[in-house]
Amino acid sequence: MRLEKGLSFIEFNYQLLQAYDFLALNQRFGCALQVGGDDQWGNIIAGVDLIRRVEQKEAFGLTFPLLTTASGAKMGKTASGAVWLDANLTRPYDFYQYFVNVDDRDVVRFLKLLTFEPLESIARFEEAQGADLREAKQLLAQSVTAIVHGQSAADQAGAAARAAFGGGGDDAALPTIQISAAELASGLKIVDLLASSGLAGSKSAARRLVEQGGVRVGDRKISSVDDVITTAEVGESGVLLHAGKKHLRKVIRG
Repeated sequence: MRLEKGLSFIEFNYQLLQAYDFLALNQRFGCALQVGGDDQWGNIIAGVDLIRRVEQKEAFGLTFPLLTTASGAKMGKTASGAVWLDANLTRPYDFYQYFVNVDDRDVVRFLKLLTFEPLESIARFEEAQGADLREAKQLLAQSVTAIVHGQSAADQAGAAARAAFGGGGDDAALPTIQISAAELASGLKIVDLLASSGLAGSKSAARRLVEQGGVRVGDRKISSVDDVITTAEVGESGVLLHAGKKHLRKVIRG
């Protein structure tokens, strides 16, 4: 593909820098193996070749297939909607919800790849439908979140999810946005709130969400990009701001 379409200078330079990085690690620390996704094969081999030419030493690359969804999308840091292990970049609740909402076709495969659940326990979900499939997704979300963020965070995220979607539980772990009384009094636009809360990547994305009919404040459907959130809606206990069926924030007065 690169031979047919060409290689930009940035891409070419990236390979040079990664190759030199491998050489520097080899010279300073004796590093002889670089591990990465199979999309990094060319960059790694460039380093292997550079070490052979400069140091007359052997070096090696080990690559593995990228983790992709059933739709073929890559699960990586450069992908849209990337899921980060760092809680500051993807909150435990959002991390948990990501796995609750994976494609039905991915559930069993992800249970096998990403958790330590016994294979015989996973096997019962091979033909799962309906409630059984929801159970499998909850097991996936709980297990992966516990591995990454700890059991306590996983339990809190599960309880928050149950509270958010009508099954009881505790909403203490829900992602929360604080709004000052002054902001509420001045008429804070829903579009601005969506963007500042991270539910939309930008104000233009927030406007599209509203125009598509996917935004609710509590039970009120937002029909205009000029709609504002009211003091009465937030109340003393807060209100849920929904963006689509899967993403939400709890809005409280700060």
